[in-house]
Amino acid sequence: MLTACGGNEGDDLDKFMRDAANDMRIKIKPLPEVKPYLALQYNADGTLSDPFKARKASNNKSSALQPNLNRPKEPMEAYPLESVKYVGLISRNKLTFALLKTPDSGVQQVKIGNYVGQNFGKVTQITDSEVTLKEIVQDDLSGDWVERLTTLTLQES
Repeated sequence: MLTACGGNEGDDLDKFMRDAANDMRIKIKPLPEVKPYLALQYNADGTLSDPFKARKASNNKSSALQPNLNRPKEPMEAYPLESVKYVGLISRNKLTFALLKTPDSGVQQVKIGNYVGQNFGKVTQITDSEVTLKEIVQDDLSGDWVERLTTLTLQES
């Protein structure tokens, strides 16, 4: 009396397994077309400067603004401006001196007209809160000398 499986159900399963593989197809996109490499010459017309060569300071005599390279260097010109700190102010005999701390923990006095830093920075003003310098730097694009104002603010310690 026990008949659990009929003969027809097994045939359907076998038919499904046979037909299932017919519907599965792998769809692969074709590879993109590889274009040939075309080498171009850098700066073929000669208008650009070579980025892999160091730029030299141009000795343009036409530029009115140039640093005096013949004057003797002052002691504070040996230090980069970023490493110098303004730490105090002294006034005596109507002269004002700024106290600048050097990276080697020394303290130097400078007055208006002295040079500080490696960019020909000349002290133009000394106040209680800052020292103003006028630096002469070379423009990266044109190579001309330009002035820029820089300040050293008082460092409270």
